[in-house]
Amino acid sequence: MALEHAILVSLDERSGSGYELAQRFEKSIGFFWPATHQQIYRTLKRMVDLAWVSCHEVAQDGRPDKKVYEVTEAGRDELARWLASPGEPETVRSDLAVKVRGASLGDAKAVIAELARHRDLHAERLDVYLAFEKKDFPDPSTLSGRRLHQYLILRGGIRAEQGLVEWCDEALAAMREDDRR
Repeated sequence: MALEHAILVSLDERSGSGYELAQRFEKSIGFFWPATHQQIYRTLKRMVDLAWVSCHEVAQDGRPDKKVYEVTEAGRDELARWLASPGEPETVRSDLAVKVRGASLGDAKAVIAELARHRDLHAERLDVYLAFEKKDFPDPSTLSGRRLHQYLILRGGIRAEQGLVEWCDEALAAMREDDRR
């Protein structure tokens, strides 16, 4: 997926400035498609050039005017084309997995420490996702359309983090046992 498509989805949900879009990425889309502020601004410029989004300036009191972006008909056409096109299965690139695989070639204790750190980070992220679920989707059985789709992505994130915490726990137990031998 290109960053352009993630931005089209976000802007189609709600138009906004580059800053507002970057804030939304930090709180939602960025959990599964991260992008820096600079990447977002560069991509917005390219999308304006492609006529996928339009941009108009909004005057602000005591501050510089802000540029507000919204999806154009051409952008909706591109999004529809992309949504209907087949994609490749997801692949996972993981520095941690390569470190675990190569642990016997170096400092296994350092890899165990790194694994434990990752486990804690995944557990923290899982807690954040579970809090989002409780706050934003108290009754999933009533969801439809966009809200259902947002919920399903959140559930995917929850399941992924649960799986990563479980894998880290399994790997830590095995590597610690191996270290004791």
